Amino acid sequence: MKILKWLSIADRLAKLYLDRQLAPLGLNSSQHMFLIKICQQPGILQDSLIGMFYIHPSNIVRTVTALERNGFVSRVPYDKDKRTWQLYPTDKAKAIISEVQAACEKTEAVLLQEFTKEEAARFEENLTMAGKQITKELNIRRKENESDARKSIRL
Repeated sequence: MKILKWLSIADRLAKLYLDRQLAPLGLNSSQHMFLIKICQQPGILQDSLIGMFYIHPSNIVRTVTALERNGFVSRVPYDKDKRTWQLYPTDKAKAIISEVQAACEKTEAVLLQEFTKEEAARFEENLTMAGKQITKELNIRRKENESDARKSIRL
C-alpha cells in the first residue's frame, strides 16, 4: 500500500505546486496539458483529446470550455462533422505557452531533484510501465505517445 500512498501524495502535491506556477498565467494543473496539445497541433479535433488523455469526455468538454471562456482557445465547427470542434490556440495562449512548459519542467525538476539522471530515467520508464499495465488491466485504450512526447512549441 506504500506505492499507492506515495503515488497519491506525489500527485496531489505536484498538482498543488504546478497550480501555484500556473496561477499567474490564468491556468491550473488540470488545463495545462490541453493547452500544450492544442498549441502543438492547432486545429486538433476536440474528440481526439478523448483518445489522448485518460479523462472522461465530460471533463474534456468542461476544460476546453473553460479555456475558451478564459480566452486561450477558440473552437471552430469541424466542416466534416458539425458535432465536433476544431481547437485553435489564441494569441493569448501563444504568448504564454513557453511559460506553461517552463512551469511543467520546473515541477518535474522539483519532483526529481534528489534523483540521478539514471534514476530519473528509470523512474519515468517504471511509472510509464505501471500506467500501461493498469490501463491494460482496465481495457482502456489511447493513442500511444500522443501526450507523452516532450516537444517544445515554437510559435
